[in-house]
Amino acid sequence: MNLPSLIFALVMGCLMSLSITLATTLVRVGLAQNFFWVWLEVWLVAYPVAIVCILIYRPFASKVTAKILEALSSQNH
Repeated sequence: MNLPSLIFALVMGCLMSLSITLATTLVRVGLAQNFFWVWLEVWLVAYPVAIVCILIYRPFASKVTAKILEALSSQNH
């Protein structure tokens, strides 16, 4: 693991986990009086999970993406 990969995981993990937990918390509890605190509690669990998942899955996702693009490219020629 290198520094750019770690920084990417931290930024992407934050953005994705904020977005996903916002949507799912909103669906689950609605605009309840304690919405912010429920959202924050869920996000505090989701954020580290997201970082770990990005670090683990990024190499695999990059390889799968390259294979798909290669297959699409060969179909167009």
